[in-house]
Amino acid sequence: MNLTQMRTRVRRDLHDEDATNYRWTDSEIDRHIDHALREFSYAVPREAKATLATTAGSRDLSLASLSDLIAIEAVEYPAGKYPPVYVGFSVWAGTLTMLVDAAPSAAENVYVYYGKLHTLDASASTIPSYMEDLVAAGAAAYAAIEWASFATNRLNVGGPQAVEDYLTWGQERLAAFMQGLARQGRRGRVRTSGLYRPASPAGSQSTDWGP
Repeated sequence: MNLTQMRTRVRRDLHDEDATNYRWTDSEIDRHIDHALREFSYAVPREAKATLATTAGSRDLSLASLSDLIAIEAVEYPAGKYPPVYVGFSVWAGTLTMLVDAAPSAAENVYVYYGKLHTLDASASTIPSYMEDLVAAGAAAYAAIEWASFATNRLNVGGPQAVEDYLTWGQERLAAFMQGLARQGRRGRVRTSGLYRPASPAGSQSTDWGP
């Protein structure tokens, strides 16, 4: 899948396939694809791993080198141990602080596991193939709603009903898109395991221990 193929898929959903009389320009379609892609990325980030180096005497790591960062998932320190050692951390203003008892005494590697934005360009995409239809549906929904807003109180050959139909269609597709993101998204899943042990035990899902 590349951008041209995604654009074609979105136009097909919108029934806007007459190249001599497009309702949306390519740049408009691309803008709505980018909107849907970002929403998809926030729900289902692209998985990435980076190696950062500590500074002697500091628990802090700069995240400036992590492009398109969405969220840090786990921090492995010391790096390369088996089984892996994961530590707690906090993130503020582009700085990750490892919650360890002693600060590193020298430059050491730290593995940072994080989620980042997906990419979609003229040559390739990082969207999983089974999720391409969902992103296309989201882009089509944004396009339809945008057109309905633009066409309100303007003369168009379809009449006022066409505006209402586009708006309703777009809202329904957008709702389906958001539901799909909720089902697939990392925040909507029941997590049965973690990359590191939390600082405090998770609350019971079946027992009320009282005050």
